[in-house]
Amino acid sequence: MLSSNEGQRRSADQVSQRKQSPGRRFARRTWLAAALGGASLAATAWWSRRSGEESVTTPVLVALHASSACQCCHLWARRMEEAGFRIETTFAQDIGAVKREFGVPTALQSCHTALVEGYVVEGHVPASALVRLLTERPSVKGLAVPGMPGGSPGMESAPAEPFDVIAFTTEGATHVFA
Repeated sequence: MLSSNEGQRRSADQVSQRKQSPGRRFARRTWLAAALGGASLAATAWWSRRSGEESVTTPVLVALHASSACQCCHLWARRMEEAGFRIETTFAQDIGAVKREFGVPTALQSCHTALVEGYVVEGHVPASALVRLLTERPSVKGLAVPGMPGGSPGMESAPAEPFDVIAFTTEGATHVFA
């Protein structure tokens, strides 16, 4: 028969062994990692819904051409990354030449130009418009948000103003896309 001290010691030893068991430690770490990963995913989904943005389910490459001195271009790229896009930035010495090369109409130009799966994306186009463009695949050359309207992705620090996302064709035709 065990004395009460021996029973307590044995119980304490068993608890100690359980705490130090590599399998248990791994299970706790795995659970913690899964919980944190799930929380991170939920937070990202919440932010996307909160900001009114849709996101891509698989990373889509956005080849961004921008000036290294332009801060709003970097902020726009960050918004696209938050929506699940993969950004590769090229800093252009002559951003006007890039716009001419990609056929961006002068009236639709903004501070940066991107290529996304064959489409030209000019300026502060929201991620939701890109997701729609890639889902619907309309017969257009690209999308543009002319100028640098306050409240658009990357321009959130400026007072918000209404803006349209304009679709344009190779022939120069335009229409409001979003």
